[in-house]
Amino acid sequence: LVGPSGYCKHGLGNCPQFLLTVCSLDAASIGFVIIIDRRKDKWTSVKASLTRIAGAFPGNLQLVLVLRPSRFLQRTIADIGIKMHRDDFKMKVPIVMLNSLSDLHGYVDKCQLTCELGGSLDYCHSQWIHHRTAIENFAVTVKTTAKMLQKFGTDLAETELPNDVPCTKELLTAHTEKHTTLKDELKLALKQGTTLLGCIKEQSAKSESHKLNPDEIENQTTVERLLAQLDETENAFEQFWSKHHLKLEQCLQLRHFEQDYREVKLSLDSLLEALNGLTDNGDCVARVEYLLKELKSLEEKAKAHLHASHGDQLIQSNHYAVDSIRPKCVELRRVCDDFSNEARKKTDVLSKSLQIHRGIDKWCEAGVFLLASQAVDKCQLQEGAESGLVDIERFQETANEKQLTELRNIHNQYEMVLSEDIKVALKRLEDVQEMFEKRHVSLKKLSAKQTRPVQPVAPRPESTYSHKVGPAEQRGPHRHAVRIPQRPRGRPAHLNPSLLQTQIYNLPPLTPGAISVLQGYFSELDNSELSHLIPPSLENKRDVLFGNLPEIYEFHNRTFLKELENCEEKPELVGTCFLKRKEELQVYEKYCQNKPRSEVLWRQCGDSLFFQECQKKLDHKLSLDAYLLKPVQRITKYQLLLKEMLKCSKGEGTVELEEALATMLDIIKSVNDSMHQIAITGFEGNLSELGKLLMQGSFNVWTDHKRGHSKVKDLARFKPMQRHLFLYHKMLLFCKKREETIDGHDKTPSYGFKHTLKMSSVGITENVKGDIKKFEVWYNGREEVYIIQASSMDVKNMWVSEIRKVLTGQLEACRGINKLDAHTLTYARTHTHTHTHTHTHTHTHTHTHTHTHTHTHTHTHTHTHTHTHTHTLSLSHKHTESLESSLPHSLAYFYFALESSLMSD
Repeated sequence: LVGPSGYCKHGLGNCPQFLLTVCSLDAASIGFVIIIDRRKDKWTSVKASLTRIAGAFPGNLQLVLVLRPSRFLQRTIADIGIKMHRDDFKMKVPIVMLNSLSDLHGYVDKCQLTCELGGSLDYCHSQWIHHRTAIENFAVTVKTTAKMLQKFGTDLAETELPNDVPCTKELLTAHTEKHTTLKDELKLALKQGTTLLGCIKEQSAKSESHKLNPDEIENQTTVERLLAQLDETENAFEQFWSKHHLKLEQCLQLRHFEQDYREVKLSLDSLLEALNGLTDNGDCVARVEYLLKELKSLEEKAKAHLHASHGDQLIQSNHYAVDSIRPKCVELRRVCDDFSNEARKKTDVLSKSLQIHRGIDKWCEAGVFLLASQAVDKCQLQEGAESGLVDIERFQETANEKQLTELRNIHNQYEMVLSEDIKVALKRLEDVQEMFEKRHVSLKKLSAKQTRPVQPVAPRPESTYSHKVGPAEQRGPHRHAVRIPQRPRGRPAHLNPSLLQTQIYNLPPLTPGAISVLQGYFSELDNSELSHLIPPSLENKRDVLFGNLPEIYEFHNRTFLKELENCEEKPELVGTCFLKRKEELQVYEKYCQNKPRSEVLWRQCGDSLFFQECQKKLDHKLSLDAYLLKPVQRITKYQLLLKEMLKCSKGEGTVELEEALATMLDIIKSVNDSMHQIAITGFEGNLSELGKLLMQGSFNVWTDHKRGHSKVKDLARFKPMQRHLFLYHKMLLFCKKREETIDGHDKTPSYGFKHTLKMSSVGITENVKGDIKKFEVWYNGREEVYIIQASSMDVKNMWVSEIRKVLTGQLEACRGINKLDAHTLTYARTHTHTHTHTHTHTHTHTHTHTHTHTHTHTHTHTHTHTHTHTHTLSLSHKHTESLESSLPHSLAYFYFALESSLMSD
């Protein structure tokens, strides 16, 4: 339909071609009628339209109807022009010039004409263009999707299957992701087509009376055809993908099987090699039982490995690579059968060996018991000798009839495979028989009439019956009826291996518990399957909860426990073992220092599902905190082990045991002190810079200070202060002890820092009037005096001794720097003798300068009576200045006190 002027001027050459493509084949075959509406136009426009149609319309044209211009002049020109130029158009179809719409209705029914041409056809050109554009876009989408599916299918068909598990997994993942993407594209295309079809049917859905026009029916048919094509493409693609995906999964199963096959084959070969390595037939019952247990364990492992291979399942599931899987399954069964046959033979030999050993042990024990039960004094009498002779003969007859004959038959039957150990056991049997023969001869002589009594020598069956006993037999409940082992030479009188075994096995179990804790809890924190169960309070705090438990485990598992076990035969080396590992045992101090933090964290998260799940997997009756306490328990048990061994040790190794005990006690003390040290609060410095912590404890403390030239006492301190003291190499800390309750649990001590004294400026007075448990620590020439009361004399003596060691050590360090001239010193000695019942000589020295220093030094002499010597030391001002420039004030004075003491003695 060519409309008014300008309606189809541009692109008329493409318009007919487009119209031919959008109509159905049936419509195209019937032919086309072109209506040109030029009622408001000129003849030139009519001529141009006819020319274009004549030259560009490719379809089956039946008729051309032209509504001529309505104006008189243009109509006249059109009539003349059509007559003159009809041949110029070269049309094979008639051209009909119409004057009005009524003339048009004579050629075309009104129902096929739009309202502009006086018809009744319901047609919206913009809607038609909109639908046509959407249909064409949908057609392009269907075509593009089909090409993508075709290309993906081609890629899948040309893909080579990988030869290992990782690559197969990667390929399966990549193809699955690509399939998911294309599946989404298909869904979008289907959604697009369904929406378009709904838009086309929208008018008829709104009103039942409305019927679709031919164009709408044509559009609906086109969209439905495209949707059907898309659905067919999707079904074909899904069928192909299903087959391909199954093949990829079976390929992955095959690669897993091949990998399992190699591992199982290697394991079975290794087990078979281990089985062939069991050439020992055992030298005693315990050894044979152990070998049988090992053999059974190997058989169970072989069965487990065979079951781990799932080749039979793949064959039953119609796997595409059955021809590759079946030979491997046959090979695994062959190796397993070879192993089972060898194991069966070995089990038979070991069972016979066990039967022989048990029979020999039983007979020998009974025989030795019989020989030992015959009292020597009764055998001196003829009647007793005859009775003993009858018992021996009856025992030998019974043995020869049953036990010994059977044992020899077994040995003869398996002589080729039984080792020398059986021959040794049979030799032991012959030795006992020889003992019976000798006893038989002796008793036979005694049973005869004697002219003088004969004193037979009691046999020593243990010398011939003794045999090697392995560690497993020593630890087991089995004991021989008569067994008196000789004491090895060079071993302490009472220090034997059984004591060491008992003490080692009585220690709190560390290594097995540590393994279960490290594998069942520590490592599970990295398990992604349990990550959702881990409480937030535990995140990034694994080292807080477990401390250095892995370090302790490594030390015991690789070093210390093995060294202790190596000392079973030489228990006297245990002390050396502890001394050798003195430094490594300090790992417990770090663990114990962290324990309070670990307990606080456990109280926060101990009830979480993560720990419950781990405990359930491990089948532990106790929770994790009970196992985290084991290292603390173990470090306190070592000193008990050493004490028990010292009780039974009187020979070689005693000195080392004593040193080891002292070392362990010192480690325990150091651990205990460090536990208090970490509770110090308010100290702004670095405690590690103060040197080693030597002592710590609670005391009553009074203060007495000098301010200027007048001595002022703190009158408010009639009541003593409760202070907790920490003695370091470089400093003495005064703290106030507090007890805090955390989350309703037991009170935890903390120590609030008060003040410090530098040890380089400290002096000590050992005895204070009024209380033997008091001592003085003074500072800067008694400018500050602290009277300290201990809980007992022992505590006081330990502190005084330790402080004296610190001061002496500092003095010795200064001595090497300063060479003092002893000739410049002038001493005035005053002797005051006091008769007491102690062995202490107290030297008091007064150094006159700006300050007054007092030092109490203990020195021991051998006298009939005890004397207390008081020395007064005077120094020149010049000499004092030189000393003060090179030494701490109290250290310099302490040095003079020692020197004067030595000179006076």
